[in-house]
Amino acid sequence: MIFVWIPLSIVCLGIVAAFLQRRYIRKNGISAEEQNRAEEPDAETCCGLHAVCEKESLLAAAGQEIVYYDDEELDVFQGRPSDSYTSGETALFADVLYTLRSSEVAGWVRSLQLRGVSLPDALKDEVVLIVGERRR
Repeated sequence: MIFVWIPLSIVCLGIVAAFLQRRYIRKNGISAEEQNRAEEPDAETCCGLHAVCEKESLLAAAGQEIVYYDDEELDVFQGRPSDSYTSGETALFADVLYTLRSSEVAGWVRSLQLRGVSLPDALKDEVVLIVGERRR
């Protein structure tokens, strides 16, 4: 009986440790983009917002797990066209955007793309400016 509880306890401790690590990373401001930068040295070569590099960005991100930036509520907009949002819905996206650090914006947009959520047209220029400033 004890031989069943020991492996089960180890698995449970691993799950708790993984959960606490993700929570620590979110609270201390370590973005998923910074964490993955060591694994992907070319992560900054394309922001994924331009037509030229969007395909490459999506292909590179296809194998990655989806990272949430405390924006799980935006998943209700999956499959909606970017020009169909109301001003109130756009404000939900803006609230998330303006709470992110500039280094997290490109990763957030990639996360939205992976989740099938289109960024509202009203915010696209702002996102491009933030990412462009960050890249300089």
